[in-house]
Order: sequence, then structure tokens, then C-alpha cells
Amino acid sequence: MRAAGETAGPRPFPWARVMHAGLFLLRLEPKAFWALTPAEFCALTGGFAPASAFDRGALQRLMAAFPDET
Repeated sequence: MRAAGETAGPRPFPWARVMHAGLFLLRLEPKAFWALTPAEFCALTGGFAPASAFDRGALQRLMAAFPDET
């Protein structure tokens, strides 16, 4: 279901966010930034990182193993 005012179709590529991440956060030289493949950029920004193994179940197991003192 779409939000009010949202149109169908592909979204524009988020150039501003990608350039901010590459040039300002990663501090890549412009030549290096523009030479990256999409897969390389994804790897640099953590896109291939595994999902966190720490979920609610893990938290509950830790809480049971190490209860707060009352």
C-alpha cells in the first residue's frame, strides 16, 4: 500500500546521499569515488554486511543469564 501522494514507478537515484557518503563520510577522492562500481560502493558502505544476530531473543537470553540485582 502506498502512502498518500506517493506515485507508482521507480524512485530517482539518491545522488545526494551517495555523494555525501562517498565524498564526505568515507572521504574518498573524487576520482576514486567516480571510479567505484555500484558493488564496490555497496561493500564500502556496509551493504553486504550480515544482518545483526542480536535480536529480541538474544536480548532475552542475556537478561535471563545476567539478571539485574533487585
